[in-house]
Amino acid sequence: MSRDDTSTVQQSETDQLISTDPGRGGLAEQDAQQAAGGTRTVIESRNLDVFYGETQALDDVSIQIPANRVTAMIGPSGCGKSTFLRCINRMNDLIDVARIEGELYFEGKNVYDDDVDPVALRRRIGMVFQHPNPFPKSIYDNVAYGLRIQDKTDDIDETVEQALRDAALWDEVADRLDESALDLSGGQQQRLCIARAIAVDPDVVLMDEPASALDPIATSQIEDLIDELAADYTVVIVTHNMQQAARISDKTAVFLTGGELVEFDDTDKIFENPEHQRVEDYITGKFG
Repeated sequence: MSRDDTSTVQQSETDQLISTDPGRGGLAEQDAQQAAGGTRTVIESRNLDVFYGETQALDDVSIQIPANRVTAMIGPSGCGKSTFLRCINRMNDLIDVARIEGELYFEGKNVYDDDVDPVALRRRIGMVFQHPNPFPKSIYDNVAYGLRIQDKTDDIDETVEQALRDAALWDEVADRLDESALDLSGGQQQRLCIARAIAVDPDVVLMDEPASALDPIATSQIEDLIDELAADYTVVIVTHNMQQAARISDKTAVFLTGGELVEFDDTDKIFENPEHQRVEDYITGKFG
């Protein structure tokens, strides 16, 4: 089954839980934008605030993230980049003191509506974390894990192989699929985690500092992989490495102190001609 066919089936399975809201203004505008050759918005936040107890982590964040592009989020430590990322697939639900206000839409549906199932949401929005976290299982079983959980076991061998190929790992592990994933190098483990995330065919892949714990060679491999993934997935990546953001992303969002989204634009414009002096000061190293 092709990715397009699989995506159609997956969409129908989750439409009842993550459906398009026809009453929300903006979808007609998106249709017009697509007809004019524009890029469809997949994720949109509107006046999003996030609090951890009494501490505000995000302050009035509004952003539209386009389909099949790499969007990078940069900014100093503690500015809310990872918090925003975790809002997209409701990972912040797992933090007792977290409180979210405002709206966050995925494919036109507010993911914080009462009728949205977070588990179904995360099937369509995968996540790769800062440190590789393979399961203490074989390489094969790591990639097959999500497929088995979702009872997608038809052609499972082919799906595992394709995911490993898409993650640029197949040639390195094809003859050792039964070996423990924990025996892989750090860079291989991270690519395995990416394979595990994309095996279930999500629409969006979130990445939180996916190369920060890797050596330069492994980092380069991950960056090349991210560029390739954007052909099939919407990729949102948090990174502290501004040079990395400039190399791999199409759009860049700059968060600064206080959880404020100061600027969001094409990556070339952000790095060459930002509109805000604070952004220029951050990019040129005057602070942060």
